[in-house]
Amino acid sequence: MTPTPLRSDLAAVAAAVPDGARVLDIGCGDGGLLAWLRDTKGVEGRGIELDAGKVAAAVGRGLAVVQGDADTDLADYPDAAFDVVILSNTLQAMQRPADVLAQLVRIGRRAVVSFPNFGHWRVRLGLLLGGRMPVTRSLPVSWHETPNIHFCTIADFEALTAEMGLTVERAAGLAAGVEQSLWPNLLADTGVFLLRR
Repeated sequence: MTPTPLRSDLAAVAAAVPDGARVLDIGCGDGGLLAWLRDTKGVEGRGIELDAGKVAAAVGRGLAVVQGDADTDLADYPDAAFDVVILSNTLQAMQRPADVLAQLVRIGRRAVVSFPNFGHWRVRLGLLLGGRMPVTRSLPVSWHETPNIHFCTIADFEALTAEMGLTVERAAGLAAGVEQSLWPNLLADTGVFLLRR
């Protein structure tokens, strides 16, 4: 059976994962990405997810997923236990994003992080013209309904990785699945970064 195609941001994350890698997907949801990586790249995958219903759905896919909170539970994982640690569209919901990033690069040899870019031109224009928090494709719910607590831009994330002394092996800004090499902080709605210590 052919695996379901991935959303463009998840395809960019998956592209950074080598065949046969040991992977931890933090905030893995229903395990869709982990299942795709298992079925197409032969990864040995594990997941951690806060929502019990999503954990059950992931386990139903035959995945090793546990219920847990990335803000508090990552300290329990040993150093370099995984080849790649994934944090896809979850960073903005973390209580302490810098602490979580430090844990990612400790637990994994590499980390792949994706997040909605709050610096995207539609977000800026919505704030400028409407004066209200925007609702966009990558930020699809109203401010009072969102789990997001730490919005950032691609430029903010680059500054944080530099401040933390992390190495950015690859960075991509995506707009509707197409990489934006010119002004990604303005034109990309999603940032995808491959990091290491």
